[in-house]
Amino acid sequence: MSPIIRQRGEEFTLPSKYLLFILTILCTALIVITFNTNLFTGPLNSFAGVFVVPFQKGITICSSYIKETTDKLASITQLLDENEKLKSQIDELTIANTNLEQEKYELTELRELYELDSKYSDYPKTGARIIAKDAGNWYYSFVIDKGSDDGIAVDMNVIAGAGLVGRVIDVGPDWAKVQSIIADNSAVSGMVLSSSDNLIVTGDLELYRSGYISFSKLVDDADKVSIGDKIVTSNISDKYLPGILIGYISTLEDDSNNLTKSGTLSPAVDFEHMNEVLVILQVKNNGGN
Repeated sequence: MSPIIRQRGEEFTLPSKYLLFILTILCTALIVITFNTNLFTGPLNSFAGVFVVPFQKGITICSSYIKETTDKLASITQLLDENEKLKSQIDELTIANTNLEQEKYELTELRELYELDSKYSDYPKTGARIIAKDAGNWYYSFVIDKGSDDGIAVDMNVIAGAGLVGRVIDVGPDWAKVQSIIADNSAVSGMVLSSSDNLIVTGDLELYRSGYISFSKLVDDADKVSIGDKIVTSNISDKYLPGILIGYISTLEDDSNNLTKSGTLSPAVDFEHMNEVLVILQVKNNGGN
């Protein structure tokens, strides 16, 4: 048997050094043929044009698609990051805008209180913030953040907006409870500013759903009172200091006895929106409501 090729059963083996020698000869021959003949520029070139080039095009298209997809994913990721940043900025701006609106509202309310303070400059007053209220949409009963330690006492008058809110009915060291004039059990001795005729203003939560409070027992024999007249607290009240604006006459009609008149008032205070009030640090004591 040849020393080069050995047979093992059904298998033939070739020593690696001889295989390497044969491959070297083959590669050298192919190089010589390539540079000295047109073998690979003829039939093989056609083979490459038919099979290899389309394959290369397919690879190029796939590569382009993968690149475009990768770029799109990168862009989407960047857009998502930017979107999150914008959402965060929007949240911050929303909070800042809300704070500005709140400050604007509080500034407007403080200006109203300042004007009200100037209007009733004869009375000593202190400002207070509402910290709690009874259930419902309206401030018919609420608690303020000042009490006896601040000089607050029962029956002191409370004002806000453009006029009378109510009076203090209970006091603690650092809090006080206020009952407003729209409460069902509230009654205020009032007076028509233009004619000095007296009347009684009574609270009615059901009526206040329409934005009004009622009045009765108005004696107006000379028919001097008319729609739009101002109603203020009268001198005969033992709970309220005189001259505080209550509201404006909205409706007016004769009672069945033809001796008195009754109707409704538009209150000077918005009892649905209140945050700050002024407490008049003075109590009146002399008969009446």
